[in-house]
Amino acid sequence: MDIKIDFEHKQSAHCENGVVSNLLKFYGIELSEPMIFGIGSGLFFSHMPFLKVGGIPVTSFRPLPGIIFKRISKRLGITFEKHKYRQPAKAMKALDANLKENIPTGMLVGVYHLTYFPDPYRFHFNAHNIVVYGKQENNYLISDPIMAGDESLTYDELLRVRYAKGTFAPKGHMYWVKNIPEKLDVEGAVVKGIQHVCKHMLTIPVPMFGVKGIRFLAKKLRKYPEKLGARKAASYTGQIVRAQEEIGTGGAGFRFMYGAFLQEAAGLLNKPRLRELSFDISEIGDKWRAFAVITGRIVKNRNKADESYDKAADLLLEIADLEEAFFKNLQESVK
Repeated sequence: MDIKIDFEHKQSAHCENGVVSNLLKFYGIELSEPMIFGIGSGLFFSHMPFLKVGGIPVTSFRPLPGIIFKRISKRLGITFEKHKYRQPAKAMKALDANLKENIPTGMLVGVYHLTYFPDPYRFHFNAHNIVVYGKQENNYLISDPIMAGDESLTYDELLRVRYAKGTFAPKGHMYWVKNIPEKLDVEGAVVKGIQHVCKHMLTIPVPMFGVKGIRFLAKKLRKYPEKLGARKAASYTGQIVRAQEEIGTGGAGFRFMYGAFLQEAAGLLNKPRLRELSFDISEIGDKWRAFAVITGRIVKNRNKADESYDKAADLLLEIADLEEAFFKNLQESVK
């Protein structure tokens, strides 16, 4: 079977936003990656000691994988068909059937065995999004949003990453656009997206989430050296930085990307205040970057005399205060 759908690959900072943006563009809907991220309320913070990957507590700067899809679907009225398959052969057969119908198909895969990924970027993360848009002999044509150009995987390679083992195992999960309404209420979706982010960052009562979660992490981080020892503390801290700067692509845990969204939203809604707030969240992003620099040096044992876990924790508390004020102001701006 030789099929190549006329699908335009566009590189993005984050896979879930990029796949949604690229899939919608195929059907004539132009929404930028930051706009997808904002409408889908993609900005978040959580630190969950009870959930571990590789024995290290999970710190995340976004909601669970798939949540942005669900929110985009609900707020814009776009229907996505979604399926998981117990039998790998059946999953591949279903993919081939979609390609024959000229349907570019998104799916979740594991990163570790993606053969086109450079070795330093391979780690055990099973919620990476790609689009398959064709097949030539035994090779599937891949649009991976974080890669500069088109890629390909053999049948066996694609099968392996679709059924990667571990936390958030994809289990052959794939999805595609099923129905798009004639008119999209993008303005209304933007407002709902902003309101949702503010609510979750400010009002979740559990201390592990939102602004409270940043303060919770600061308290934990301060105790890492004494409680865990130097080596384990470095491993835990390194994972926070990775979540912020690599998994939280776009830099500073998506704060810069959210600033770009607010810039677009300001014009769309004719609310200049949102443009002012976009600069505020970008400045907060700079603080997160400073946190990454300090902790990165600590992890590599190259920290200066005044760079310590205490200083990093103090910076997190400062960030929490800034974010609390920011989200309160943002909430007021869309009332």
